[in-house]
Amino acid sequence: MIPCRRDRYTEKSGPDGWWPTAEPPHRINQIYLDPLLAGLARDHPRIRYRNQLEVEGFTQSDVGVTAETIDHDSGGREVIHCDYLVGCDGPSSRIRHLIDARMTGDAMIGRTQSTYVRAPGLAARMQATRAWSTQVMNPRRSANMFAVDGRETWLIHNYLRPDETEFEAVDADWCIRTIMGVEADFQYDVITRENWIGRRLLADRFRDRRAFICGDAAHLWVPSAGYGMNAGIADAMNLSWMLAGVLHGWADPEILAAHEAERWPITEQVSKFAMSTSLAVARTRADVPDDIEHSAETRASFGERMREMHTPQFCCGGLNFGYFYDRSPIIQYDGEQSPSYTMDHFTPSTIPGCRTPHIWMDDDRSLYDAMGADFCLLRFDRSVEVGGLMDAAAHRGLPLRVLDVAPAEIYGQKLVLSRPDQHVAWRGNAVPDNPLALVDKIRGVA
Repeated sequence: MIPCRRDRYTEKSGPDGWWPTAEPPHRINQIYLDPLLAGLARDHPRIRYRNQLEVEGFTQSDVGVTAETIDHDSGGREVIHCDYLVGCDGPSSRIRHLIDARMTGDAMIGRTQSTYVRAPGLAARMQATRAWSTQVMNPRRSANMFAVDGRETWLIHNYLRPDETEFEAVDADWCIRTIMGVEADFQYDVITRENWIGRRLLADRFRDRRAFICGDAAHLWVPSAGYGMNAGIADAMNLSWMLAGVLHGWADPEILAAHEAERWPITEQVSKFAMSTSLAVARTRADVPDDIEHSAETRASFGERMREMHTPQFCCGGLNFGYFYDRSPIIQYDGEQSPSYTMDHFTPSTIPGCRTPHIWMDDDRSLYDAMGADFCLLRFDRSVEVGGLMDAAAHRGLPLRVLDVAPAEIYGQKLVLSRPDQHVAWRGNAVPDNPLALVDKIRGVA
């Protein structure tokens, strides 16, 4: 069982109690996360936050982007001039259309009716242990219920059967009551309702010169365990430090080609992970035993089968920390093959392209906290001279600091150069003979 928020820092016996970073995984519904992020953006002194502003078109040149927008609050139109444009505008992305990026993949995985309901009396009726996610499987209906506020609001995903090809042909109220296990007189309120089709689609490119797409604008797949949101945040983080380097002058504009080179293969892999899990669960939904409601033995056996199937997608440390960039133009590879990974397992590694492994420092600080937001040269032997590399970085304006760390078994080399996104850019036991060439490599100079 995955611990609840109350026990996250103390309960380590669960399937992801081994989590490799200082901060354990937390679940948060998007209706709570989005306002939090919006508030942080709105209050940041270096961000101009504009809501209800829609880009209708844009033009670009060698020096910038000019976007034409409409303000849906006032109805007025506005022209915005910027250095770069990043479309994080969701599945129906206007920016994706404008850069002529095409989505390809699997257009049909399955149909789902999602209903957000308020049912104050439901929690008291539940016989099972209270949980964030409840799988409902019976011969009549299969669904997933998520507790949104932990008290009375729920998100119900009603999975349509293969022969149910029209949303309107399904009695939504009957399905919801069957899923909740309540009678016709049980009172609940529908807050919102959405019908959607699960897909696995990936844009054929993430960029047109100064315009980029990230998140759902660039890739769509079945919403399993938040992979889409996690991948979208990783997209934005990957692009943000490269853009920052260009805007601050220490990175060559050619570095921006690395964003697509790194993120496209990863999102392709993640989309297949998500799809394979969804298809496996769908096959299981079609194979619910007829006696599941009458046989405790059948329920226990089927429940264990479902637990084994679902646990990896919700305890996905491998998917978060195991992926690696193996064809990047801004990573100095050394010929060693990165270790494979699954959704829930991975082998921490310092092979260039892998995620910089987390360790606790001698002063009980998290390594990730100590590294800071820029490039960081981890030195595991203070006797190793690094002046040549630091001078080369200073000469190019590359933000690089040295962090001395006690020797750790997982770090075989004495020096590991970690990027702002915590992926290894280079490693070695001594500064390379031509440190300026290494600095130019990681800042995008061909």
